[in-house]
Amino acid sequence: MKLNQTKIILIFIGALLIGLLGGFGGVKLAQNLEGSSPLEITNTTKNSSSDDSENASELPADLNKISQTFDLIKSNYIEDVDDKELIEGAVEGMLSTLEDPHTSYLDSEMMQQFNEQIESSFEGIGAEVSEVDGYITIISPMKDSPAEKAGLRPNDQVLSVDGESLEGLNVNEAVAKIRGEKGSEVVLEIQRSGVSDSFQVTVQRDTIPVETVHSEIHTEDGKDTGILQITNFSEHTDEEFTEQLADLEDKGIDGLVIDVRGNPGGLLDVAEDILKHFVPKDMPYLQIEDANGKKEAFRSNLEKEKDYPISVLIDEGSASASEIVAVAMKELEYDIVGETSYGKGTVQQAIPLGDDSSIKITTFKWLSPNGVWIDGDGIKPTIEQKQADYYYAIPIQVTDDEPLTFDHTSEAVANMQVMLSGLGYDTERTDGYFSEETENAVEAFQEDNDLEVTGEVNEETGGLIETQIIEKIRSGEDDRQLERSLEELYQ
Repeated sequence: MKLNQTKIILIFIGALLIGLLGGFGGVKLAQNLEGSSPLEITNTTKNSSSDDSENASELPADLNKISQTFDLIKSNYIEDVDDKELIEGAVEGMLSTLEDPHTSYLDSEMMQQFNEQIESSFEGIGAEVSEVDGYITIISPMKDSPAEKAGLRPNDQVLSVDGESLEGLNVNEAVAKIRGEKGSEVVLEIQRSGVSDSFQVTVQRDTIPVETVHSEIHTEDGKDTGILQITNFSEHTDEEFTEQLADLEDKGIDGLVIDVRGNPGGLLDVAEDILKHFVPKDMPYLQIEDANGKKEAFRSNLEKEKDYPISVLIDEGSASASEIVAVAMKELEYDIVGETSYGKGTVQQAIPLGDDSSIKITTFKWLSPNGVWIDGDGIKPTIEQKQADYYYAIPIQVTDDEPLTFDHTSEAVANMQVMLSGLGYDTERTDGYFSEETENAVEAFQEDNDLEVTGEVNEETGGLIETQIIEKIRSGEDDRQLERSLEELYQ
């Protein structure tokens, strides 16, 4: 199957990257890529007003109910109604019956924002979201984004935005409330798995650079290991990846770690191009299955695998394009280290309607080289490795009027104890009881940071504990998953 000359939009991950591309996560206007993409669309610019007799003959007989309803509303409804809103409501109503969170209507404003921002930096919080079980859910915050700095995590549910509930809103409507101008703040109400009460997170929107590949060399025990981190599969990701991989190989690396943790996905053809560096032509790097169950495999022209060991790092924030890369490498029998990935195994296309709007619709399943569909299940690592407990901590919810104090018991205390222990202050327990040892640890932290030594955790103390934990996580100084990957790479 070969991509035709018509420009199409590939939406590889159905979720939306908040503020990234004006509300379009993982979207691209794709050119003819000489077979590099397994998607083909014809007549994508035909609009709904076409008088094509063949297509018209295939329409159901009772489709005129839509036009009758439109006429009835216009003629009889007690208030004036905008024609465009009625038509868009009808389109959205049809799409909602599919019960597919990745299928939706994209109006002209959204498409215009995307076209303006596809090749530039963007403003927003830098988190990709989808609708999961009826909730607007974060797939992954981007590396160094405001969302990551604020402590948002994969699978966090966003319940409200600036006090307004998101219940009943689709992803596009939720994104419109969350994104905004650089420097402005948005307050998100978050529900986190394993935590009984929701909590608020204030995020300051910012400009997010589009650089998506980061590389370094780790030297230990006489081995030089290249580390390539991919944060998103965007317009120029393969160019960055190819250049940095070549640079690492020129420097004589002995092994390679590909890090797609927290990578929410992106463009399909970019994932393909990256796999062509590693998957030889004797096995497919990807299979696609259409609605009729017809499967097609896609292969590279690569003669042989790399002559050095490789491992891939994944976590629950690795989704879609990240999973295509990870599962192909797993089936090549490379080690996959970390935690089970998100589980997004479908492909979407955004088909223009002729008026600058589009319908994004799920059209294919993608399968692993061996034909495995990971949707809903994710990819299990060959080497399971969790991070330290403080990586999974939630913000400390306290006020100056109600600080955490001695002899207090709560989830908030347990969370604070985990954080303090992660910073090297021994609380001797993390069960949520504010013991004398916990009070001593709080006092030591306050003294070391020039705070008033009270032994109580108020807003200032709690906020500084959170800040230092986030900085420690971002520094990578206690990255057990990377450490495990480096340990196992040369075994």
